Amino acid sequence: MAPLLVVVIVAGAACALAWIASLITGDTSWVDRSWSIVPVVYVWVFAGFAHLANARLDVMAALVAVWGVRLTFNFARKGGYSGVEDYRWPVLRASMPPWQFQLFNFFFIVLYQNFLLVLIVLPALGAYQHRTTPFGAIDLALTALFLAFTVGETIADEQQWRFQSHKHAEIAAGRTPDSQFVQTGLFRYSRHPNYFFEQAQWWVLFLMGAVAARSLVQWTVVGPFLLTLLFVGSTAFTEKITLSRYPEYADYQRRTSAVVPWFSRLAPPSVTAVETK
Repeated sequence: MAPLLVVVIVAGAACALAWIASLITGDTSWVDRSWSIVPVVYVWVFAGFAHLANARLDVMAALVAVWGVRLTFNFARKGGYSGVEDYRWPVLRASMPPWQFQLFNFFFIVLYQNFLLVLIVLPALGAYQHRTTPFGAIDLALTALFLAFTVGETIADEQQWRFQSHKHAEIAAGRTPDSQFVQTGLFRYSRHPNYFFEQAQWWVLFLMGAVAARSLVQWTVVGPFLLTLLFVGSTAFTEKITLSRYPEYADYQRRTSAVVPWFSRLAPPSVTAVETK
């Protein structure tokens, strides 16, 4: 059985479980709960079919495992596995008739997102098909770059977590927080630095597959490309919700890059802030 067929079978099972669970519980965040897990399984399937004897595939599998552990930890500490639904889905659900939202749930949340999780790991298929290509200096550089992006995302998530924890502690104590969204640390240079680092990691994985194939012209580019488009839409929707809650967010939008870290266009205000997600 080819590794790709195994991946497709696992993905089909993940789709079925997520859809059935969403119908039973009324909670549409089941794909979110598997987001950091199934790609790790997929890449290890390709490495396993190479008998764990291909350096590039083994490194790719290890890197994705690091990505998965970090993301799973961050998702868990925010209550993602305790039945807390993504705050964006209730907002979207309220804007649609029930039947329309169920179609959205089946075709986009369940099918499309699981399909995307397969696409983003397919550079490992390229590495599997070209596993005679030696592991070299470019692979080492890309490995270091992937890990650097992982560190960047970890820092961004930690800065966000600490602010949100402080903010909720202030509210619980009956005090009004000084601010509602973060503008310090990495968030001074990007409104969504965690989104930037997340996407960058998958572009690096694509490059590792391209190195194996010895060409940048690879159809597997569709994975990171579609992931980037998903984040573009997600960012716009997230910011629309944020702006409706905090009108002062508009000033932050005017002076700070949306995703790619860059220098602030205006001096930051004296008040500290935090991103909503």
